[in-house]
Amino acid sequence: MEKFKALRERTRSVQYGLLIVVVFTIGFLMGNLTNITAASQISLTADEEKEFAAFWEAYDLLRDRYLDPLDTHAVVEGAIAGMLEATGDQYTGYMYSEVYSLLDEDISGEIQGIGVVIRTNPDNGLIEVANVMRDTPAQRAGVQVGDFFIEVDGEDVIGYTQLELAGVVRGPRGSLVDIVFLREEEEVELSIERDRIPIPTVEFAVLEDEIGFIRMFEFNAQSRPQFEAALAEINADELSGLVIDLRGNPGGTLDSAIDMTSAFLPEENGVILREEFANGRTDTLRSNGDYLGLEIPVVILVDETSASASELMSGALQDTDNATIIGETSFGKGTVQIWQGLSNGGGVRITIARWLTPEGNWIHEEGISPDLTIDWDPEGGYLLDVNDEESLAGDPQLQAAVDFLQGREVTEIPEPVEEADATIEEGTDLFDADATEEPATE
Repeated sequence: MEKFKALRERTRSVQYGLLIVVVFTIGFLMGNLTNITAASQISLTADEEKEFAAFWEAYDLLRDRYLDPLDTHAVVEGAIAGMLEATGDQYTGYMYSEVYSLLDEDISGEIQGIGVVIRTNPDNGLIEVANVMRDTPAQRAGVQVGDFFIEVDGEDVIGYTQLELAGVVRGPRGSLVDIVFLREEEEVELSIERDRIPIPTVEFAVLEDEIGFIRMFEFNAQSRPQFEAALAEINADELSGLVIDLRGNPGGTLDSAIDMTSAFLPEENGVILREEFANGRTDTLRSNGDYLGLEIPVVILVDETSASASELMSGALQDTDNATIIGETSFGKGTVQIWQGLSNGGGVRITIARWLTPEGNWIHEEGISPDLTIDWDPEGGYLLDVNDEESLAGDPQLQAAVDFLQGREVTEIPEPVEEADATIEEGTDLFDADATEEPATE
């Protein structure tokens, strides 16, 4: 299809990456949050002064000679965005004021949108649907996993960041948003009525053979208490095993990841991860001693969209032999960002460190390798209904986890080997989000 080829060509200049973002809730991903006070004056070195001289020359020319009235706010925002983008780090960037304001809504626990998880496809740079959440406007309208966003309300969204796309897809409950998707090289136009969508955290059930199942959608301040409440509901101490489903989980706050991982580390102050900073400083983050004392075997399910805090927890429990990892190689985000709001209403995210598992493994762009590989590409995404036995039975990765916990033989299903796409720049970082439990610091 000629139009699809043209679209693909238009995206070659876009930085390629895979960013998990929930259109109804921007994905929270593991990172340190540091309060930064913007300095009104900074001291520049002689070399820096020389470099910035050209910047001010260009600005003076633009201000004095540009034909139309100059939108100074837009010009400054563009300059900031370009400066951060010039680092070449996909995780370091600028969030325009319209987008940065979305973060407060995310942390409120409920948003108004359509209910899909999106990511940037690394092969063509287009933003695609990575998952469709159950009982949401998107599911009811017929949105499918793999659909590419082309237009929103008549506006071309090719080249948008995930945050920018979230900004135009969201809107007041009851309002309509017209979206054109590219589906198998055919355009599909859907009119979707937005709704209020609670941000889910956990689902739970007791499966066959007295196996507990808890699915975690993200890591936030409510994850640990809701996880413990789920354990109580399913009487975990009386079960023969526990499956924690982190598939499609883009991560969350660092504090939440530490809390969740500590629940399974019997050794107080056991190493959870190590951080390495540009100045050579290293930090070791340890469990907080809040061990739950579960004496049943644990399996963690991961897939290619399990990222950041999900990988932190999986990697720590794998390295310490406190859980068995089943599924597919995880996403591979091994860096830490800070987020900071600016006086103009926008915000910046800046990579400040890399993190390593307790054994010293840096999983960046590599991911967590499962102990047992079960490849699966579910049609429609993980629309798992914990109250629907047929839905659970149709999940080979979950079935493999149950079989493993029951001591039955598990036949691995290897992941397909794909050739590297020549258009993806070597060394490009592939994730770019982070959050805090305190909206004021964002």
